[in-house]
Amino acid sequence: MSCEPNELAKDDMKNATPYCIVLTSTASEAQAETLARQIVEARLGACVQIQPIRSFYQWQGQLCAEPEWQLSIKTQQARYQELEQFILARHAYETPEIVQIPITAGSKDYLRWVDAGTQDDAAP
Repeated sequence: MSCEPNELAKDDMKNATPYCIVLTSTASEAQAETLARQIVEARLGACVQIQPIRSFYQWQGQLCAEPEWQLSIKTQQARYQELEQFILARHAYETPEIVQIPITAGSKDYLRWVDAGTQDDAAP
């Protein structure tokens, strides 16, 4: 039996929770920390983890290999569009990575905490 990739994605979404991880990366640790703080303060992400990475990619016809800082943002899928626009408005890159990965399962207590941290009306 063969499944087309889009059929697999549809099946995965059926099993997904209303939560996701959004990934983006920056050129420096300072940029990553600033963006992470802004995201959490705006309650668009309950938690942002920052990790140093090395990226290899093609940009404007050239192979690039650069150190970067990856942000893993835990949020609600319903907040994704607002978070994407927030990142685009503040990001230094012309075409920043902004991808959403559905969370298909997780600790109920942790996911409740993500809910609380991404509510507009939640107290700090």
